[in-house]
Amino acid sequence: MIADLALILICAGVMTLIFKRLHQPLVLGYIVAGFLASPNMPYMPSVSDMENVHLWSDIGVIFLLFALGLEFSFKKIMKMGAAPIIAAATIILCMMSVGYATGTAFGWGRMDSLFLGGMLAMSSTTIIFKAFDDMGLRQQRFASMVLSVLIIEDILAIVLMVMLSTLAVSQQFEGMQMVTSIAKLVFFLVLWFVVGIYLIPLVLRRVKPLMGSETLLIVALGLCFGMVVLAQAVGFSPAFGAFIMGSILAETVEAETIEHLVTPVKDLFGAIFFVSVGMMVDVALIAEYAWPIVCIIAAIMLGQTIFGTGGFLLAGQPLKTAMQCSFSLTQIGEFAFILATLGTTLGVTSDFLYPIVVAVSVFTTFTTPYMIRLALPAYDALSRHLPSNVTEMLDRYTGGAPTVVGQDNHWRSYLIEVARTLIIYGVLCVAVVSLMLGFVVPVLDRFVPAPWNDYCAAAITLLALSPFLRALMMKHGHSESFKALWTDSRFNRAPLIAVQLLRIVIGAAFVSYVINSTMNWGGPVATGLIVIIVFAIIANRALQKQGQRFEQTFTENLNSREREAARKNDRPKFAGRLMERDVHLSDVDVPVGLSWAGRTLAQLNLGRRYGVHVVAVLRGKKRINIPSGQTAILPGDRLQVIGSDEQLAAFTHAIDEQVQTANEQVDDDAREMKLQRLIIDRHSPFIGKNIQQSGLRQDFHCMVVGIEQEESTSLVAPNPQTPLAEGDVLWVVGEEADLKRLTKTNA
Repeated sequence: MIADLALILICAGVMTLIFKRLHQPLVLGYIVAGFLASPNMPYMPSVSDMENVHLWSDIGVIFLLFALGLEFSFKKIMKMGAAPIIAAATIILCMMSVGYATGTAFGWGRMDSLFLGGMLAMSSTTIIFKAFDDMGLRQQRFASMVLSVLIIEDILAIVLMVMLSTLAVSQQFEGMQMVTSIAKLVFFLVLWFVVGIYLIPLVLRRVKPLMGSETLLIVALGLCFGMVVLAQAVGFSPAFGAFIMGSILAETVEAETIEHLVTPVKDLFGAIFFVSVGMMVDVALIAEYAWPIVCIIAAIMLGQTIFGTGGFLLAGQPLKTAMQCSFSLTQIGEFAFILATLGTTLGVTSDFLYPIVVAVSVFTTFTTPYMIRLALPAYDALSRHLPSNVTEMLDRYTGGAPTVVGQDNHWRSYLIEVARTLIIYGVLCVAVVSLMLGFVVPVLDRFVPAPWNDYCAAAITLLALSPFLRALMMKHGHSESFKALWTDSRFNRAPLIAVQLLRIVIGAAFVSYVINSTMNWGGPVATGLIVIIVFAIIANRALQKQGQRFEQTFTENLNSREREAARKNDRPKFAGRLMERDVHLSDVDVPVGLSWAGRTLAQLNLGRRYGVHVVAVLRGKKRINIPSGQTAILPGDRLQVIGSDEQLAAFTHAIDEQVQTANEQVDDDAREMKLQRLIIDRHSPFIGKNIQQSGLRQDFHCMVVGIEQEESTSLVAPNPQTPLAEGDVLWVVGEEADLKRLTKTNA
């Protein structure tokens, strides 16, 4: 096992250095390293125990998904608006159809085609992020839209992975099976997220004085693997559990620290996972399936550019932005490998699918920068040939329509509030009932004699259930939307009452289920008891306050990281696009070595030179909003700059050029400080001047650290007013070039 691990890491280390030198993604280096260390490469030493490698790679998938969850935030998804969600959903559905159709056209099995569709639907966050960084496009508006869509794709990929796992295990494709799987997924997502956000931050705050970096890492990994076991126990994949725990911890104050601590572990096992991907590459199979590989590459290129452009247009983006976004997504990456591994592990995909996907990924990774550059020429060519009426129609659609505030918006707000309440508290009620009937009732049956055990079970279950039942039945019963609808029109009152009665009926159904399951009561007596219990829960003010405290704690935990970020002067709330479509805010860091550092905004005159304006300066924990012209720019500052894509690109390019020029000019050996002996002879221009008047510090950037004068036999500390005379010996510190200049002047 150690020999195999040594071989894997040595190959991975060598190949990552090579690929880093070639400015290529490290993922490709890991894949090549895996191919070299695999039995498919006869000219190199190969791994002897593939089972251990697969075990390590499974752990690597867990860490990759856990780290992805730490970077994920449900609140960020909500703040993105509908545009990225619409675009991502459209692209995934269309590309899955393209992949399924391609696999079916080659006569592959249903599961092979389904998994191929899932692999083609997911673009690579790592590769796109690196391409944007290398090409200096991170500040452009379309890049932020692409990254938002990639975040949505990541969460949808998790859902897709769960659905494919369910299909692979059940081998059933009926609609009811799919509905049941989706309902189960939603149930556990809501339950784990709500309970996790409520409990975990509370526990972390209580034990914070006891936790250092090592302890926090162990606790975080313990929570991760605990959720992995729990997810597997209820029928989901381990990676899904890791992602869920990561997304829960992402909402805590310790999220950034945990992410920093987990990164080395994730990098290690993630590297082993990608190396194991390379071990699955079989050159003979790739040669045999060369034609399907070419067709799949073409399907990705055409499918993403066509359906991706359509998805972004549907999301309300202009044609130019839509094409830039879609041309950036023409590759597959990490999730394709994870899905391929899942299919292989479950034994539902053929052996040829894995090497085909790896070959396609390698090719599309290399073509990504060229496709990004091709977007603007393609847009120019298309815009010249589009009919004017089509162009006008697209402009009207992407321009948006004003929102009309009225009863429709009030109804929408009210129904969303009610639906959210029913889903969250309904899930909590189901969880409480299942927990009580599954664990507490058997204990009571063992220790409490009949029939008191049934009465105790019913009472304890209803007591635990009552806070959530009251919220389910009464929350938002007097919200602003409810009051507005009630007063706007008397015709709204009957539907509002009907919705409220429906919520009460749902609450009564839970009470009825508990009574029937514990005491087996029925008939008029049970009905009367149910009515009494329901109205007692509704009328109980203590339950109302308990529910409010629960929601307050949950909200505080959910917003804790955001409040901490606000204290650290993170991105301001007003950061967003302005009315002009091409003007937006972007963050630009001031690197060390920039020659602008120390100069004021008035001296830099960025508005005239680049057309950008600095609206805020973030300096440590200090924020300077709307800085004056006398505000100096310092290394390490983060500037929040407003401008168009072109202006921001020119500004960041100028910064990169300045830093690169400064780095090229820096010679560490030449800048090293040296100590030199300088004798004042009779021709020296320094005779008769004191140290301050000589200009040794101001003109030559040197410092006198000691003086030997003829009348003194010892080295004395310099005094700025000490006059210099012939024969004095100065001990001077400075850079080599400055010392040479000083020596030449003294001669």
